[in-house]
Amino acid sequence: MAERTVVRVAVQNVAYHFDEAYSYAVPEGKCPKVGCRVMVPFGNGSSVRQAVILDVISGNDVSDLKEIGVILDETPLFSDKMIRLALFMKERTFCTVYDALRTMLPGLSHKPQDATVKMVRLGDISTLPRITEKQQSVIDCLSGLEGECSVKELCYFTGVSTAVVDNMKRRGALEYYDKEIFRRPYNEKVTDTSDIVLTESQQNAFDNLKKQLASGGGTSLLFGVTGSGKTQVYLRLIDEVERQGKGIIVMVPEISLTPQTLRIFHSRYGDKVAVFHSALSDGERLDEWKRVKQGRATIVVGTRSAVFAPFDNLGLIIIDEEQEHTYKSEQSPRYHARDIARYRVAEDKALLVLASATPSFESYMAAKSGKYTLSVLKERFAGATLPTVETVDMCKERFDGNKSEISKQLLSALMQNLDEGHQSIVLINRRGYNTYAACNSCGEVVMCPNCSIGLTYHRHNNRLMCHYCGYSIPFTTVCPECGANDVRYTGAGTQRFEEELERLLPNARVLRMDADTTMQKFSYEEKLTAFRNGEYDIMLGTQMVAKGLDFENVTLVGVLSADQQLYNDDYKSMETTFDLLTQVIGRAGRGKYKGRAIIQTIQPTNDIIKLAADQNYEEFYDTEIGMRQACVFPPYCNLCTISFQGAREERVLKASLNFLNDLKSKAEGEYSDLKLIVLGPMPERVVKVSNKYRHRLIIKCVNNKRFRQMLSDLLVDFSKNKENSGVNAIPDIT
Repeated sequence: MAERTVVRVAVQNVAYHFDEAYSYAVPEGKCPKVGCRVMVPFGNGSSVRQAVILDVISGNDVSDLKEIGVILDETPLFSDKMIRLALFMKERTFCTVYDALRTMLPGLSHKPQDATVKMVRLGDISTLPRITEKQQSVIDCLSGLEGECSVKELCYFTGVSTAVVDNMKRRGALEYYDKEIFRRPYNEKVTDTSDIVLTESQQNAFDNLKKQLASGGGTSLLFGVTGSGKTQVYLRLIDEVERQGKGIIVMVPEISLTPQTLRIFHSRYGDKVAVFHSALSDGERLDEWKRVKQGRATIVVGTRSAVFAPFDNLGLIIIDEEQEHTYKSEQSPRYHARDIARYRVAEDKALLVLASATPSFESYMAAKSGKYTLSVLKERFAGATLPTVETVDMCKERFDGNKSEISKQLLSALMQNLDEGHQSIVLINRRGYNTYAACNSCGEVVMCPNCSIGLTYHRHNNRLMCHYCGYSIPFTTVCPECGANDVRYTGAGTQRFEEELERLLPNARVLRMDADTTMQKFSYEEKLTAFRNGEYDIMLGTQMVAKGLDFENVTLVGVLSADQQLYNDDYKSMETTFDLLTQVIGRAGRGKYKGRAIIQTIQPTNDIIKLAADQNYEEFYDTEIGMRQACVFPPYCNLCTISFQGAREERVLKASLNFLNDLKSKAEGEYSDLKLIVLGPMPERVVKVSNKYRHRLIIKCVNNKRFRQMLSDLLVDFSKNKENSGVNAIPDIT
């Protein structure tokens, strides 16, 4: 029998417990390559699916093998390194190999077309036989927006579904058209090639990092107070690696920080910079990916997905604000960018720099123990000093008759700043107008029908919205439960505070920054540029205004409701609060002007607030780490959360108990050598989201190969048990 070529492939849309490298015969005359996409017949019905070639081998007996179909790529999309990374992700995050590869490459499952956004404008409304209430809201909205907007915006402002818009379009009352989005959203020229002069402490940090880079790389923590000039150290290090012809990845935690970072990098490196983040279209991301793959861009700047930039010769990865939760994916694959970065630098003998003024406990402990190297910047850069911090007791404010959520002290400081021509940042980490709606007559909270969470009132579109599934209804004072016209609205979010600031300071120009005002493309860039140019006096927003931003004219920061995150059900609540307060305080006084911060709280003597005000991370760490050790929380263990989700709550609970029983059996049997602490199962804090009930089981463990093998066995057994049908078990290890 003539020898035939066989390929082993990762197939699209395969369940985890069926995921393996499937073998296919290669027809005569075809020469597939590892890393290319192919179409393959799959399953009993031989439906055609996309797959990625993992291996090409020679074999004699291919009588039982199906043949591959079309080969989609002439040259490989994935290198051997990226395929090994996908296998690493499967073992660590319990995803399929194809899903891991899909995460690395935008548009893997399809070929992106020219990037466009679907727009809608008014057509001939006389074609409608009668105009319904929803249709009228669409017409009114478009009439007020100069007759056109994107379909996404139209649905947000009116609350109608796309089905309503599609129906009006079919009848000729609306018209769709595509608006081109350029595939190169950024195309800047080099404007700054000046030498970077470092302070003594910055130079010491740079020398240490350069030495580590030359001696085989590894991981280093750059720990510096806010405004200490960590970026200057980055740039010197990037210059060094760039001269060596190696690839560089710089990550920031939020899209809102990308414009500021890009401004710095574009001015210094111009077209050598590629951008990776989720606000880009698939086509734009693919084009940027190709520029890196082809060697046209040597520096990648972006959010979490930038860690997969396809460099064959990687030299440096920088993760700015490394403690941020946004570096952890909440969708499958549930990877942490820090773990992927550590894997990649180990493979390429490159350097990973983790940087923050408030590093994660895991990273700081690793640095203190010698697992990572540590460089410390204790002073602010260019002679700037840390801001003075004042706390305001809001209980006393109310006792003294102030009914506003803005204290007299903060209001006075905002007025003074306005008079002096300086800018201010105000943080309130809740969006919307009113955050709570309930009936005075029957006491019922106005809830989302799809989620076990109350609706939030948004003044901008005059609707009550669910922040989990997007469900919305028009503003109403009529109770949906008892029918009484007695719904009261309390609690305050960004929209309410925007109105309050405009009332108290009628001459101030207020810029609101939250998820509602930044949904349009380039909205971050446009708003932050306008603020930088002095077009606004006060920037009010959620946590997106708290970190990484650097405006010389900002001399005042105000924090509203500083206590709200202190006592939730997360073991990291103290760390999260300290981080947020420390970071937002650090936005003030970063230039030649002295800074000031005012924290409004109902607990002015709280230790966490006092330590954040002093920017005293070391003392906070020493205090909190003892609690972590006593309660066996990270970094003294890993947490593995198994989330059980399904449409029927009783089946979700039953399935979670089945999993627990299987876990007990394995922990007492073949895996009795593992030390585990198991909590639950228990309902999630928000038990229903998008009509799916959610329970969870938490395992305190050591995330080693043995534990992961046990968990993999449990997940496979769970999927095979018919009692668990209709329920998904989703693991997540931190």
